[in-house]
Amino acid sequence: MKFVCGPAGFQVQAVDQAMPVVIYGQAEKGQVSVGGYTRHLLEKAHLEICPQAWDFLSIALSVVAADFTDLRAKSADGWTRTLELHIAVQDSVFWNAQARALEAALGFLTTDVWTFVFHPGGYGPPAQLQALHPREESIALLSGGMDSLIGAIDLVTQGVKPYTVSQIVRGDGQKQHDFAQILGLSRIGLNHVAKSPGPQEPSQRARSIVFLAFGLAVATSLDRYHQGDRVPLYICENGFIAINPPLTVTRLGSLSTRTAHPEYLGRLQQIFDAAGIKVQIQNPYALKTKGEMMTGCLNQDLLKQHAVRSTSCGRFQRFGYKHCGRCVPCQVRRASFMRWGEVQDTTPYVYGDLNINSPKYGRFEDVRSVGMAVASVAQDGFDQWLGHSLFSPFINDRAGYRQMLDRGLDELAKLHAFYGLG
Repeated sequence: MKFVCGPAGFQVQAVDQAMPVVIYGQAEKGQVSVGGYTRHLLEKAHLEICPQAWDFLSIALSVVAADFTDLRAKSADGWTRTLELHIAVQDSVFWNAQARALEAALGFLTTDVWTFVFHPGGYGPPAQLQALHPREESIALLSGGMDSLIGAIDLVTQGVKPYTVSQIVRGDGQKQHDFAQILGLSRIGLNHVAKSPGPQEPSQRARSIVFLAFGLAVATSLDRYHQGDRVPLYICENGFIAINPPLTVTRLGSLSTRTAHPEYLGRLQQIFDAAGIKVQIQNPYALKTKGEMMTGCLNQDLLKQHAVRSTSCGRFQRFGYKHCGRCVPCQVRRASFMRWGEVQDTTPYVYGDLNINSPKYGRFEDVRSVGMAVASVAQDGFDQWLGHSLFSPFINDRAGYRQMLDRGLDELAKLHAFYGLG
């Protein structure tokens, strides 16, 4: 599917049968719109954002709009799509030189086939008559999830007070606000507000790129950045979920998020470096399981107070803003609470007992997948199950990642043993 993405009225003459995507504006009937509210909020915050980071935000918004609009069910294999995006930016020469790199990064993230072509005529960042340069020296993404909460707690406990950036998601907005306030951190909440004329693709595997783009944009507004220093951008995610190894031979990696995978983040970092954007992506927990993040949290009292309220579920909105209890992220969460052992996991899971054999509980694909992974390791060994999951030029410490994944799967095995699965 083809998309032409830019300000209202932007066209590319040589592109036929393309879906118009209006960036930072309102769409007409039959068009897609994205980012209008984002621009308003950033302008209202008086943040001075560098042009290249703004171009990347325009690209990320275009990607999310296309990801929402092109339905996987209509593709030849029911999953892999071919997406061609023509995007208006400020520096089309630079971004066309980076098109192949972006295609590789997005291809890894979503397992789709992406093509990017960039054109002049894109919006620049809002002009600021009274630009503010926040004094914080780093950025932390604060999602309302367990890992980002622990990351923020640890940073503050170590004397680091990052400026926090949230992607506003229905059901999580209040806890994002509360977590930042509890820790005494500045926060801005942003939302892409993508709207399409038809049904939206439910998998939305590319949506994480816009969260990263929000963090990147705000990072370039900090006083430290404007003084010429490099700004850390913290993406706090446990290593098991970051790698997300396929649990079975039939389970594609992109069926689970690759938001914090070192290859995806590494490819984007190379693009940022080429653009001269002085922001460094960091995941301090790349070699830790979720259970180890909880046991190692530097302020256990704060974690005890707020851990249960955090969000982990991959289907949170679909289940009425409740944890389903059975998806892979929920199983990892439940296993980590068992590993931690400091407080009872009182999260109100929709499916509390993982071992109930009842039609109303539906198909427990993710529970079976974890069980099959545990059984495969017991029968054939860990390395046979792991396969090629760590064969990436962006993974340097393969031994460290292997050991972490082994410990993470062991946490899941103990969860399944508790429920008599196996």
